Amino acid sequence: MPKQLLTCLFILFTAVAFAQDTLYNIVPQMKYVKKQTRDSVQVLREPDFLDYLDELSISSYHVNGNVTDAPNAISVLTTKDLQRNNTTDISPVLNTLPGVLMQSGGINTNRISIRGIGARTPYGTNKIRAFYGNIPLTSGDSETTIEDIDLEMMRRVEVIKGPQSSVYGAGLGGAILIEPQYNAALSGSRARTSTTHGSFGMLKNTATYSYASKKALISIGYHNLKTDGWRKNSAYNREGITLAGNVKITKTGTLTYFGNHMYMKAYIPSSVTLDSFNNTPQAAAPTWAASKGFERYTSYMGGVGYDWNVAGTVQNATSLFISGKENYEPRPFDILTQNNTAWGARTQFKGFFDVGTSQLFFIAGAEYFNDGFTGGTFQNLYQDNNGNGTLQGSRLTGSEQKRNFINAFAQARLEMIWGLQLQLGINYNKTQFGLDNTFPAGSASSEDYSYNGIWAPQAAIMYNIGSGTLYASASRGFSMPAIEETLTPDGTINPNIKPESGYNFEVGYKANILKDERLYVEVSLYTMQVNNLLVAQRVGDDQYVGINAGKTLHRGIEASLRYSLSIAGDWRLTPYTAASIGQYEFKEFVNNDVDYSGKELTGVPKNKINGGFTFNMPYGLYVSADYYYVDQIPMNDANSAYADSYNLLNAKAGWNKTYGINNHDALTFSLSVGINNIANTHYASMVLVNATGFNGAQPRYYYPGLPVNYYGNVGVSYAF
Repeated sequence: MPKQLLTCLFILFTAVAFAQDTLYNIVPQMKYVKKQTRDSVQVLREPDFLDYLDELSISSYHVNGNVTDAPNAISVLTTKDLQRNNTTDISPVLNTLPGVLMQSGGINTNRISIRGIGARTPYGTNKIRAFYGNIPLTSGDSETTIEDIDLEMMRRVEVIKGPQSSVYGAGLGGAILIEPQYNAALSGSRARTSTTHGSFGMLKNTATYSYASKKALISIGYHNLKTDGWRKNSAYNREGITLAGNVKITKTGTLTYFGNHMYMKAYIPSSVTLDSFNNTPQAAAPTWAASKGFERYTSYMGGVGYDWNVAGTVQNATSLFISGKENYEPRPFDILTQNNTAWGARTQFKGFFDVGTSQLFFIAGAEYFNDGFTGGTFQNLYQDNNGNGTLQGSRLTGSEQKRNFINAFAQARLEMIWGLQLQLGINYNKTQFGLDNTFPAGSASSEDYSYNGIWAPQAAIMYNIGSGTLYASASRGFSMPAIEETLTPDGTINPNIKPESGYNFEVGYKANILKDERLYVEVSLYTMQVNNLLVAQRVGDDQYVGINAGKTLHRGIEASLRYSLSIAGDWRLTPYTAASIGQYEFKEFVNNDVDYSGKELTGVPKNKINGGFTFNMPYGLYVSADYYYVDQIPMNDANSAYADSYNLLNAKAGWNKTYGINNHDALTFSLSVGINNIANTHYASMVLVNATGFNGAQPRYYYPGLPVNYYGNVGVSYAF
């Protein structure tokens, strides 16, 4: 174990022990069903720390309303957390969370793993569901993309770790919930604009306008992000517009709406060999550079929801959504085209009723999702195009895919004797999909397949200790195969493929402690075994064969701490630290007659450390810094190749100031500058797991991380 990890854990747990021994004037834990208003919180806590503690409240899709009272590991990123870096890339802020790793090979090339789940996905993120408001960001093909959402359009992010939420589909990796940012004034209008400039030609401009009244809210925002990229063939351009708001229809009913349209084009440098990584990391993979490969798409999503009081203490929230994406991706070996369309609906009832002298709180509902795409591949004749890159040739393949599922869920919590609380949940999933191979005509086929229904139960018990919660939970989760993981070598569906499934067991403690609850502490220990491990074996440039190859074991400890220290007047220091110690391994794994049992799980580090602080000063000045340590990462199942461990240090300084023009108007200015990777560390920001080298070439495992880079931001906001 590295000395940095030991040092961090010593500091963390010493602080926790010290805090437990010096508890002073603890505010009794509020019942999670009682209304906790902002005004009542302000009486108890100091204003600057209020923003963080107040946003520890979690979304309405839980039977409780505060993260400290939830019987599972939920991490929350507030608006300030999301904007503590350059406002263009979510990976630095998501990586401050224990148990979460977002590897980034570029703005459009990312892989998120939670507690090792999803680490072996070759490209992209799966086994983790994500939502933007009520709209799923996870496709019917199990792929999740959150990096397209502008950071300044996010108010808050919740990360539920592990299969502990019956309400969100019981995925093995958990769920990521993004709450939209409305940028609204309390009443009247607010206009805001900002610009960010940075290294390697990075430029981001945003503009938003919102209007709020007693009965309605409307917000519209535009952003444009461009960068030349530091590697060859890595230029990026994205622009989008977002519309959101709500209207109070009746005294007890509110209509909400949301819409987003985006265009993106990103050139792809791809991964490189070890020699290139060490000597010419700025270079692109030769074939991707020669073909000038890129990804281009337009996308949209929209939704409408209605929240209303059904009767007494029972409320209902119902929403409808639609999304689409048209993608064109020239690659060295072919050109991929896809046109996706998805739609669905969700309804849930939430409330409570008396059971003797106790109260039972519940959520129950259902979700329907339908997704499909048409697409295919074409020849890429870039070698015959006089160095001009991609040239589309004849069609190679054509296919249509469709998938739909229904999730039915229920969750309930009951107050018991001696201060104990029992929470029970259940999720039922029924998934079916179809695959039509439409070209070439001679191999055309049409197949439909349906998985057996999956029941995923969850149970937890909690005990309130002062202002904290001690909990133990057990839950079952599952992950459906991506369609390529269900295919045979001839491209037909293999009916023997089974979903991954596993049981998660966890104990933990979380609390706001010390005077005025200025210290937040969370510790959790977990173990989970995943059965029917899905392996997508690459048998061609864009051809995979899926098999269920064994079992993996995921277990570890996560701890985090955040403290607010008032020094004097407007001087305030808010440090944080977080650590993850994991053991991720193949328990039983035989692939191509090779036994990998006992090997470390590919694509995930054992240990990860984060630490940092924000130092607020008079006149709206502040300084913040973040430190990251990531342990070495096994890059193949045989554990014969590892990406080296690395340390990163980022820092930012800024100024925020609001001027009251009269009793209603306010003008706010912001200015910030920052440096990422201050030490100019040479590291792999993402690895391609189980990369293979063809014709004796080295495997291309490495996506080189950005060297030292700088940025500056200027913003102005006017409420009137």
